[in-house]
Amino acid sequence: MKFRILAAAAALALFATVQAEEEGEAPNIVDYTIESCRSDIEAFCSQVTPGDERLLACFYAHEDKISSRCSYALYQAANWLEQAVVAMNYIATTCHADIEKHCAQVEFGEGRILTCLMENSEEISDGCNKAVDDVVD
Repeated sequence: MKFRILAAAAALALFATVQAEEEGEAPNIVDYTIESCRSDIEAFCSQVTPGDERLLACFYAHEDKISSRCSYALYQAANWLEQAVVAMNYIATTCHADIEKHCAQVEFGEGRILTCLMENSEEISDGCNKAVDDVVD
């Protein structure tokens, strides 16, 4: 359980950026997790000021009391994060030269690099186009 809570911490911290790349296709992990854990938040963490991973620290402190629904949501958030990290790594590795050539001035985060690659699909390599198609589809 401790591993899943720590992984979920990373998920909740990082997924807002990753999610923008698949907006409309993936559930909002933060909203899903908070809704699934609402009763646990109220029961154990209502006095915690959100931010700086304090809520997740509270979950960690009360891990033996967290509901099955909340535990599952944290587990699911960790799985979604793992999938997103694999997809980002695949794009970054496959498209490194194309990102450097066509998207070097683009700020990282919120799906901007992926958007740049898609907007420049006619100029990027076939391998990069395939990677983008694999991730977006």
